[in-house]
Parts: sequence; C-alpha cells; structure tokens
Amino acid sequence: MRHFFISLLGSVIGFFIAMFLMLILFFGIIGAIVSTAGKTTTKSHSSTVLTLDLRHSMLDHGGNNSFFDNGPSSVVSIVQSLAQAKNDKNIKGLFIRANSHGMSAQQAGEIRLAIIDFKSSGKFVIAHAQGFESPSLSPYIAVSAADEIWLQDTTNFAVAGYRAEIEFLGGVFEKYDAKAEFIQFHEYKNAVNTYTKKTLTPAHRTAMTELLQSLMDTGVGNIANDRNLDKAAVTNLLKDAPHSAESAKELRLIDTLGHYASARDYAKKQAGGDDVHFQSIGDYDLDTGSGPIIAFIGGQGAVMEGNSQDGSNPFSNTLSMGGDTVSQAFIKAAKDDKVKAIIFRVSSPGGSPTASDQIWDAVNRAKKAGKPVVVSMGQYAASGGYYVAANADKIVAMPTTITGSIGVYGGKIYLKDTLAKFGYNVEAINLGGEYGAVYSAFEPWSQGNRAAYHNVLENIYDDFTSRVADGRGIPIERVREIAKGRVWTGVQAEEIGLVDHLGGFAKAVEVAKYLADIDDDTKVHIKKFPRDLTPAEQFEQLFNVTADATANLENLQILMQSREFEALVKAQTILQNQHNSALSVALPEIK
Repeated sequence: MRHFFISLLGSVIGFFIAMFLMLILFFGIIGAIVSTAGKTTTKSHSSTVLTLDLRHSMLDHGGNNSFFDNGPSSVVSIVQSLAQAKNDKNIKGLFIRANSHGMSAQQAGEIRLAIIDFKSSGKFVIAHAQGFESPSLSPYIAVSAADEIWLQDTTNFAVAGYRAEIEFLGGVFEKYDAKAEFIQFHEYKNAVNTYTKKTLTPAHRTAMTELLQSLMDTGVGNIANDRNLDKAAVTNLLKDAPHSAESAKELRLIDTLGHYASARDYAKKQAGGDDVHFQSIGDYDLDTGSGPIIAFIGGQGAVMEGNSQDGSNPFSNTLSMGGDTVSQAFIKAAKDDKVKAIIFRVSSPGGSPTASDQIWDAVNRAKKAGKPVVVSMGQYAASGGYYVAANADKIVAMPTTITGSIGVYGGKIYLKDTLAKFGYNVEAINLGGEYGAVYSAFEPWSQGNRAAYHNVLENIYDDFTSRVADGRGIPIERVREIAKGRVWTGVQAEEIGLVDHLGGFAKAVEVAKYLADIDDDTKVHIKKFPRDLTPAEQFEQLFNVTADATANLENLQILMQSREFEALVKAQTILQNQHNSALSVALPEIK
C-alpha cells in the first residue's frame, strides 16, 4: 500500500511539474517572438555610449540564441561587437561596470585587448568599480586599459595576485577504507593526485608554481603597461594589498573616486552632453559582414560523445563539446565552396578520448578539402582540448590560456568496504573474462586487470602523442619530453612549440585571413556552423526533454525513498566514469 501511495504521489507531482514547465515554455516562446521582433528595430542613436557589464558570468562563445532572452554574454561576442563599434560613427565611447569578485585570467586578458583595439579609433573607455574586492588580478586587468577607472570611495582595492587551491582526498579515502586505484601517463598528470595523495608531489608543486608565475608575469606586465607604472612597483603594490580607495588613487591604480551614477553622468558628458543614449553591448546589432566567408565552429566544456550542449537550454547550464556536433560542423563547412577558412574556438579541459579523436579526424578532413583551420584557444584547451586542436594549420592562444596536459589517466575508487559501514553490500556474478570487473567500485583490480588497463591507457597515450607530433611537426621524442601531463600557459606553450601565436579571437581572424589569401583590410563574414536553432526548434527540443523527464519522475520519486539511494548518491560524488574522461585535466581553482 505504501508503494501505491508513493507512486500516486509521484504521478501527481510529475503532472503538475509538467504543466508548470509547459506554461513556462509557452510564455517563453511568446517572449522570444516579441524579443525577436524588437531586435529588428534596435538601432544605434546618433550619439551612443555602449555599456558593458562584467559583473555576471560569461560564456566563452555563443549564448546569444537563448530561448527566453539574449542569454549570457560571451567573450567572443564582446570582441566582435567592440571591433565593429570602433568604426561606427554613432558610437562615442564605452562605459564598463567592472567585476568586483572574480573572472578567469583569459577572459580578462581578451576583453582587455578588445578595449585597447576599440580605443585605437579615438573613442573613450570609462570603467566604474564598486570595489575590487577579489584578491585576483583578473577583474582589474579586464579594465586596466580604460582611459579612466572610477572606484566607489567606500570600498577597497584588494588586488594581490593569483592563488591556486588544490584538493586532496587521499586522507579521506584512507579514513573511510576507500581505495583509489589509478594509472597515469605521466607524473604531471596531476588529476590523479587528488584521489591518491594527501599533499603536493614535487612535480605537481613545480608545475603549479611555474604556471602561476607565468600568469603573474603576464598580469603585472599588463598593469604596468596600462597604468604607466614600473613592473617592480606594481609587484610591490600587490604585496602590500589591500589598499583603501583613497590609497589606490594615490598609487595611480585608479583615477577617480565616486559612485556609479556620477561615473555614468561623466561618460554622458564625455560623449557630448544631454542628447546621449546608453545601449547595452548585448543589444548592439552585430553585422557579421558580407565579404568572404570564414566559418566559426565552437567547442566549450568537456569533450563528450554525441551532441554538444551550448548553454541555450534554460533548464541546464551544462556546456559540452559533442563529437557528433563538432565533427558534423566541420564536414558541412568543408563542403561549402564559399567558406575560405575555418576558425575552431576551443575552451575545454578535455574529456573523452574517442570524441577527441573524432573531432581530430574532422579537422583533418577539412584540411584535406583545402580549408585552412585556425584554432583559437579560450580559457583552456588542455588534454582532450589540446588533442582536438593539435593538427590545425595554426594555433592561437591567449598568454593566459591553460593548455597542454598531453597525457592520460584513468582508474576507479574501490568503495565496497566504505559502503559496508552503512550496511550496503553488492555481490557480483561475472561471466566471460575477468576484465568485466575493471570499472567496478565493488571489486579491486586483480593483477591481470591492472596490467590490461595499463595497456589500454598506454595505447591512448601513444595515439595522443603521435597526433601531436604529426600535427605540430615535432619529433615524437620531443613530444614525449613535454607530454608528461603538464599544463602550460599560452606564453609557455608558445616557447615549446605547442602554440603558434599569442592573441585572442581577433588574432585568429587575422591569421585565418592570411592563410586564405584575404587582404588585411577586407571585411569578412563570420558564419557559424552549425547555425543557431530557431525559437521553434528550441521549443521542440525543450518539449522532448520535459516529456522524458515527466515520464521518469514517478520512478525517481520511489527511488529517492530508499537508504540505498542515499548511500549511492554519496558514493557518486566521488566515483565518476573516469574511463570516459581519460583525456581530461583537473584544473585547480585559480583565484
């Protein structure tokens, strides 16, 4: 009887959730239609100041085709908009709301370059911050090239440097009788250390220290250049952090003390007075151009088999680079006679070896079809994220892009003794070879399974290093010297031959035009592959997801009542399908 009422309750809840989601979708599509209609009339006023709000999280690219609204901003769209706006006679300047708490070093650096380019046309840039409360350099670097930086006088300038915090679970597993069984190629493939160690190994410490130092050197150099300060002076200022707003002004780190409203009024005055219109950069009509076509193919998030998830689903913030989606985009772009070159934007920590190789093959096919391929690296392009980029004609990375990690790891966490403490037990019946238990969390590796799994990972490592050697034209012996799983910044990667040029998306366009024999001053049309879904297509996609979720809700309600479910949820936070993400890198949080 109890199960009957649980099932009934699950069905009722499922029905009301489905109805609620349908209402949201209905009003969402109406809103999307209205929003789309409104966009057609959005024009720049004859005296316009663009506004850019950096206080919210950003995608690397895409996001503008969100079903309900314009979606989150992206680094690439900001770069494209500012590049166009610098030649728009109606745009008088740019007003920025600075990020107070944190953003990635790459995002900050690429936005900084876009600001410098925008200023080259003689237009002004004013930034206002309600405090630089994060010790990280990145929020400040994003606006350090502004003509004037305003800071609210009751806040702080806490910018101090970069810090990495790395988790270790070895002691936790030991305490609860769990055993981490992993194999790594090689000592710098530090994702394994999170599970197997209690503290930093010498290799891990060396790699992370040099990575952070490279980020610091780049950041200090940018600040010194933008604020006309000596590098040593900037370093000392960071060591003495935090500073009061008044002190930050005296030290020439900011220019003016004042509130947002005053800074906005000042920007309005700089643009010419009362008849000035403020327009969000997200509402600025971006003209993709009418000249020669350069294809844009994007991949962000973990490399996965199947289709990409681009953040356009309002019920999920998951991002992934799907092997099917990206490879099909390359196939279509390669077949398009009008496409002169392809820019492949990658921002990924890695993932599936099979999906990575699928994308590698698609890049290779496009090159054989005569399409130059330029990779533009975003926040990171590590492990599988580097694999997919390795055979491009040219690779462009930001100085602060995290890349490399040419290596592989895999394994599992043996949890049977841990779960036994909760009274949970699993007995197995295995038919066929003993390798059937290789991924089981309830049986430790036998000597044979460890050897077999080692061979699997070694084959992946051999394939990975061979792909890098062939794609980059580097002897395999040299690749294996640097391919021990170590991550590098873009600056470091250029020095060892893993990257060709330093720069952002704009630099990638410049390189693509050169490879396609397009003159520097010729405007190009950036065409996205695959195209964005229409509101109706997004509605259909969301309806299918909602229907599937409702159909399974009743079983989920029953399952959630069990103690076994609670035990497995706890275990699942640790036990992940490592065999499906062998080409990945566990990046520490860099603050």
